[in-house]
Order: sequence, then structure tokens, then C-alpha cells
Amino acid sequence: MRELSRASGVRTALSIAGALSIATTGASQTPLRLQSPNGRHVVQVDVADGVARYAVQRDGRAIVLPSNLGFLFRGAPVLGALRVITSTRAERDTSWIQPWGETGRVRDHHRELRLRLAESAPPAREIVVVFRAFDDGVAFRYELPSQPGLADFEIEEELTEFVLADNSKAWWIPANRPAMDRYEMLYASSPVSMLDTVRTPLTLEMQGGPVVVLHEAHLEDYAAMDLARVGERTFRPALAPWADGVKVRGRTPFVTPWRTIQLADRPADLVPSVLGLKLNPPSRISDTRWIRPMTYNGIWWGMHAGVYTWPAGPKHGATTANAKRYIDFAAANRLGGTLVEGWNIGWDGDWIGTYGRNFSFTQPYPDYDLRAVAEYARAKGVSLIAHNETAMGLDHYEQQLDSAFALYRQLGISQIKTGYVNDRTAEGHAHTGQRMVRHFRTVIETAARYGITVNAHEPIMDTGERRTWPNMLSREGARGGEYNAGGPDGGNPPEHETILFFTRLLAGPMDYTPGIFDILLRRPTGIGRTPDQPRVRTTLAKQLALYVVLWSPVQMAADLIENYDAQPAFQFVRDVAVDWDSTVVVDGKIGDYVVVARRAKGSGDWFIGAITDEESRTFDVPLSFLPPGVAMTAQVYADGPTAHWLTNPLPVTISSTPVTRASRLRLRLAPGGGQAIRISKRRTHTR
Repeated sequence: MRELSRASGVRTALSIAGALSIATTGASQTPLRLQSPNGRHVVQVDVADGVARYAVQRDGRAIVLPSNLGFLFRGAPVLGALRVITSTRAERDTSWIQPWGETGRVRDHHRELRLRLAESAPPAREIVVVFRAFDDGVAFRYELPSQPGLADFEIEEELTEFVLADNSKAWWIPANRPAMDRYEMLYASSPVSMLDTVRTPLTLEMQGGPVVVLHEAHLEDYAAMDLARVGERTFRPALAPWADGVKVRGRTPFVTPWRTIQLADRPADLVPSVLGLKLNPPSRISDTRWIRPMTYNGIWWGMHAGVYTWPAGPKHGATTANAKRYIDFAAANRLGGTLVEGWNIGWDGDWIGTYGRNFSFTQPYPDYDLRAVAEYARAKGVSLIAHNETAMGLDHYEQQLDSAFALYRQLGISQIKTGYVNDRTAEGHAHTGQRMVRHFRTVIETAARYGITVNAHEPIMDTGERRTWPNMLSREGARGGEYNAGGPDGGNPPEHETILFFTRLLAGPMDYTPGIFDILLRRPTGIGRTPDQPRVRTTLAKQLALYVVLWSPVQMAADLIENYDAQPAFQFVRDVAVDWDSTVVVDGKIGDYVVVARRAKGSGDWFIGAITDEESRTFDVPLSFLPPGVAMTAQVYADGPTAHWLTNPLPVTISSTPVTRASRLRLRLAPGGGQAIRISKRRTHTR
């Protein structure tokens, strides 16, 4: 009944608005096939019975069954009687060095099929559909050429389909919830036939394999794609709207984002995920040496834990004295930066309800001397990170961008953290709609002109923009670590991060904010804790392992700095890298465990992070990824013998052992636990 209802709705829309559905007037045309370089992936495109469709196979097994292509336009006549004018093919094999990332070099080897279709009768409108087949997946997009019959347009729906070949198990978060039009929810798992509308990346495990990930790439001037189920196993893009309901506005020539289908034999083979990078244009920043990956600390966790406040008052966190304390700690512990939130006027009162109209991005509170703090940080060799919360008041923020960024550049502030705590803009546009996509691009490009990097919270999901604009360092885009301090359900469950690795992290880096040492949130002396207060649902060793597992070029030592005093385990936070030459996933199962090894860029050190859900686990890890003939030392931060995330989360055993390429390490993880390891050519010592 549900499927019939959706179909009836589409028919009504067609009669009112008109549609673009790629079709021919005559008999079926010969199907066209596109094969990946390794031959494992095949895309088949055919035009039959008035509809153009595509299908995807891997090793001869159907992944996506024949699925329709097209759009629903507003105020346009039906586009029909289409025929294939030309089909061209190409093959490219290139590579590039990333300025930072999860792997140092990316190879882009793909085959391409371009289909140009046009109406056989006036006004003879044209559309191009481009397919690319890679060894790690396939992708396609639409191009609307400049033409007399199609200039300005409005898209009401994108009619692209993904007809899945079986009732795969899916890991998902819901989309289009009125009270939370963002990504900050716990993942669920179920057969795809039980889904409604969900976010991407959507990770699917087919029965007997392989693993499939549906997402998008090169989102520049379009609405972000959610996926709505319109049949038992059929999905269509659900595009977030403008306030008037239109999904996308454009003018030809116009290209859509790529629709991506990442494919792998098993979950562990999904990482590193670089399919989206290969579908974005090359870097627009010619000299990237000013872009600095780093570990940072900041005045942030204290607000979530109730120690400080963002607004002015007796517990105001962003004071000159407090900022200098955090900068001193960063300098003493070789951290690259210090974030200060709540420094600028506008936090008093209902700043969410007013869409941040009182925020100034240049004027500090009276108890925070911005210039003095910036100079102090510069003298200490620490990068001061300015927080820009907007509350989705986009026009208000954009009017101040140049003046704010010019001030930051003058003061030596080279990184901002943006925030968008609201579900819609002041005008009613959706959080992930085209207006927001345009805004994000404006911020990234403006920041690049001023030599500023961006870490976005409450963002639009990563679609590979970091290749074109590598100053777009990281973003949130999922339920992060702050929910362990203020979550309504007590915090993130032990399985949460093992799911993020195979879902959210496949889109790109995430600023998860690990490193909480005060697991039980006992807080400084004199500050009480109620019995139902949320807490961190990991062991301390797992907090260390998250620095390796949940990768980001900016990682936060997120706890209050006093909670790191006299903590030998903090040595790992000092040492762990944030920029990688290579990534090797040793083992992993979605929702259960992850074991990943990464080689630090430039140093030759390797870091291993292993995490588990609520179950204890043991792994025997071969070190065959190490260089041959080199004697190395593994410094191991393991769960203590009696550690348990619920009853005894704090014990950490620190040990060192000599290793070589022929060695194997036995990793024992407590329930809700983890293990973090640094392997270096020289012996390391704790302070």
C-alpha cells in the first residue's frame, strides 16, 4: 500500500509539473556496458520501453538491479521521445600526493562512459549521463548542457533509483526528522526493506557479501542527498528543500553531484575510502604548506560537563586567564592549537531562537582580551582556534566573513571551528539544502583566501571537498563525544565508534573529540554529579585508541586539562600522529570491533588502534606491514587486567616490547575497551 501511494503521488506531480525521464520512442536500444579496470565491476545502461536504466554487477553478481534515471522539474513540459545521440568512452590512470590525509598517494584509475541523449522532436532538449567504473566502486552524474529549451530550471525531485538486488542489512540514521535535521543520532541496523528515509553514507552488507556503500561526491551547488525508500528495496534521492519546497535551482550548463556506489568484499576493505576524492576536482590551493594538521585542546568540554558556560557570568569559560592556561598546557605538551569557545559576544539569551542575530565574530566579551590571547599563543608557538557559532543565521554570518577573517589573519589565527546549531535557517531553508551547500562553499573559499583552515560542526556531510579545498580539514557530521557529557540517554554506547568507522568515516575525517580521561565525570572538586549524569562508556585505553581509529587531521585532547595531570597514558596523546602515509585495516566487523594500523607521514612510526563493543576480544596481529630488516619498539597502552567499561574503566597497562616485521602482537581488549600502540625505530619513554 505504501509503494502504491508513492507511485500515485509521482503521477500527480508529473501531470502538474512535467518530468524528465530518459526514454526512446521505439524499440529497445542495445545495452551499453562499462567495466572497471580490474574487470570486477560492470555497469550496464540501456534505453527500453521509454525509460533509461542502469544496473551494476560485481563478479557477475547483481548489486543494483535495472534502475531508472531522471528528474521531475517544476513548470516544464514532459521531456520525452529521447534517443542516444552519442556514446563516448575514455580511460584515465593518474595519481596525486595528498597534502594531508589517511593515505599519502591516491591513484585514480577508471573507465568512463558518456551518453548524450536528446529529444527527437522540438524543442530537442539534451541531457548527458556520465558513468565511471573504478576498482573500488562505480559513480554516475547528470550534465545539463546550455541549450535554448532548458535554461533556468527548478528541480522538484530527482528520480534516480537504486534498486538493491537483495534485502541487505543496513546501518543507518534517520533523515528529515523535524526535531533534528542533522546527523547527531545513534546508528541502527535492519534489513533495507524496513527503512524509511535515511542519511548517507548508507552501508549495506549483502547476504554472503559484498559490502555496498551509497553516498555522493562533489556536492557543490545542489541539495545534499538522503535516500527515501519507495519500494521494498528501491530508494530514490530525498533532497533537502528550500523554504518554498523546491529542491534545486539552477541554470544550464549545470552538473549534479556524483552518485557513488562503493564496493568491497568485506567491511575491512572499505578503508581507506578515497572514491569520493577521485570524483572531485584537483586542489585550488597551489601552495598548501600553511595548512597544518594538529592535535589541539580547548575550552569546550567544560561547557558540556557543566564546569563552564558559553555566556558571560561567574562560570564564563572564555576568559583571558583561562585561555592562557590552556595555551600553556598546549605548549608544554607539544599540542598544536587551543580552541576557545564562548569568546565572542552574543551567547546570552536565546541565541538559537534568534538564529544568532546578536553574534559578533570580531568583538570579544569584556573578560576576554582577544588580541592579548592571540599574541600570547603566537609567542608560545600555539595556534589559536576561533569558534564561529552561527545558529544557522547564514546572512548574518556571511556579512561578517571578510571582516572577521581579515582580523583573524592579522592576529595570526589560522583555524576556525564553525557551528550550525539549528535545524533550519532563519528563512526556513533546510539544514542540508542547496542554500546551506552554497554557504559552506562560501565559507571554505573565503577562508582559503585568508589562509584559514576550517573544522565544521553541525555540517553537511563530507563529499570529498577536501581534495579541491584542502583547508577544509575536518567536520563533525555524526553523534560525537560531547554526548558522553550531556546526552539525554546517558552517552554513546560501547558499539558506537565501531559503527562510525564503517559508516560516517567512509565520507571523510571526523572531529569526534576523544581523549576524555575523567571517564566517570567526577569533575573538579566542589562540582557535584547527579546519579543519572551521563558518562563516557569506554575504558581509558579505548579513548587512546580512538585517536587512531577515528581519523582526522585535527584531533582534540578534549578533556579539562587538569584531568591530564599525573597521567602516564597522556604520553600517547602527545605522540600520536594526525597525518598518515598509509592505512591498513587489520580486521573489523561493523558494530563489533576494529583493528587498524596507520603509518605517520614523514616519521616512519606506525600506530595501531583497536576497539571493541561491550564484548571482550583478543586479536593476534601480524606486523607484516612494518619495513623489513628494521628493529623497532612497540609501546603498548592496554586495558588493565580487570578493566571494564562499566565497572572499572580506568586501569591502563603501559609496556614496551621489541618487534620486527616478523612479530605478532597479542591484543586483549576489555569489554568496551581498546588498545593503542606506537611502533617506532627508537625506544620511547613516558614522562
